[in-house]
Amino acid sequence: MPETGPRTPEPHGQAEPRVTSAPIPDGEHPTTRLPAVPDMTAPERSVPAASAPETSAQETPVRGTSAEGPRPEARRIPERAAGVAQDGPSHAGPTSARARRALAREGRNPVLVWLREIATVVVIAVVLSFLIKTFLFRAFYIPSESMMNTLDVNDRIFVNLLVPQPIALQRGDVIVFRDTKNWLAPAAPKAVGPMTGVQNALTFVGLLPDNSEQHLVKRVIGLPGDHVICCDGSGRLTVNGKALDEKYINSAEVPQVRTFDVVVPAGKVWVMGDNRNHSADSRAHMETDGGFIDMADIEGQAAVIAWPLNRVKALDNYPDVFTGVPAPSGTPSSAPAGK
Repeated sequence: MPETGPRTPEPHGQAEPRVTSAPIPDGEHPTTRLPAVPDMTAPERSVPAASAPETSAQETPVRGTSAEGPRPEARRIPERAAGVAQDGPSHAGPTSARARRALAREGRNPVLVWLREIATVVVIAVVLSFLIKTFLFRAFYIPSESMMNTLDVNDRIFVNLLVPQPIALQRGDVIVFRDTKNWLAPAAPKAVGPMTGVQNALTFVGLLPDNSEQHLVKRVIGLPGDHVICCDGSGRLTVNGKALDEKYINSAEVPQVRTFDVVVPAGKVWVMGDNRNHSADSRAHMETDGGFIDMADIEGQAAVIAWPLNRVKALDNYPDVFTGVPAPSGTPSSAPAGK
């Protein structure tokens, strides 16, 4: 039933507002206006004490409670416009260097990208192999039985190129040297095939062992100034008067005695094979420069057997065999001292 008169006031003495059917005027009604959202980035301003409204202890708002009123909404971040540079870090916008690189990668052929990566890896491997072969290690192939049982036929070895310089050569070292004394028969010309150039290139950069057969491998017995004699009453070598118990000799055969008495000249070494009965070493070439090898012809010290896998190991120079050998008695001469 519609109201026809004023309502009776509430017991507390506060009258309820009358509900009427009057239209809401144009514009925003003052009683429905929401408080403005405070700018959280603006510095706070102090309100003078005289103008600050007084509030009682019960009306003091507490943060985190409903007394504070509605929370301000988070500030909206404007959307980035396509193709428009934005403020911020260099990697944030679509025109940044990272974005350009990503777009460039999307337009590439994946096969070409893969081939480019493979080519890069191959080039790096070749360069590293060449540097290692030139300054550190070089691979060689063993074609003969002169160093059995230390080295077998078809073994592949790595030679330390830092010996004899800057690392000093020692008695007992297994060395590879160039055949400048013509110990070997001239190598027969090899048939030239379609892969000959590739094999030569891989050998040059160190990816294949040198199988030119113009190098020899032997063990150093005498250094410059050493007096080496074969043999004493027990058939043993002596170096500077000290008899050697050579543990590296092939034990399958008793070494044949070949007498010699030499003093190693300066800049040269005396070498012998571990398979004494099947090694054309310094003893067999005494008519050529006394059988000595020039230090300058030494490629390096054989350090490791790299192939086959069941024979991979480091090569020993048996320092205990030469323990107790005295130093040479005098300064080595530049010419052979005897045969």
